[in-house]
Amino acid sequence: MDLRDHIRSIPDFPKPGIVFYDISTLLRHPDAWQVAMGRLASRVGGYKPDLLAGIESRGFLLAAPLALKLGCGFVMLRKPRKLPGATVGLDYALEYGTDRIEMQADAVSPGQRVVVVDDLLATGGTMSAGIGLLRQMGAEVPAAAVLVELTFLGGRAKLDVPLEMLVGYDS
Repeated sequence: MDLRDHIRSIPDFPKPGIVFYDISTLLRHPDAWQVAMGRLASRVGGYKPDLLAGIESRGFLLAAPLALKLGCGFVMLRKPRKLPGATVGLDYALEYGTDRIEMQADAVSPGQRVVVVDDLLATGGTMSAGIGLLRQMGAEVPAAAVLVELTFLGGRAKLDVPLEMLVGYDS
């Protein structure tokens, strides 16, 4: 099955000149969704993760069911002030400004193997920050995984771990 057939391209969203790759069309197609989860499971499972860390918010849609399929735990990497209890965070640079990613302070234990999961890799800033935050807390990050990679944006170069992806777009 070609998963591209189930990912809708929306031109000029959220602003002119941007093409948005919409995975909601894949999520609502049960066969495509099963195939995507199966392919991700086979690629991510080899890294023997203890946990999957999903990046807000569409990364949650992939990481949570994938963790269940792999028999491991799931933690959330979120925008500031979205998680209850004590949190830890990491500020990171954007093209124009900064952002922050946080997780609960007790979400990972030192030495746990955590694969970071998101729906899409673009410029790599958020994924790289998620990896950095997990390492800051003592986790071992053997890999990252995405459904879609916008290869033309070069985000993979910002990562110092292997990246597993199912669909790549060159433009």
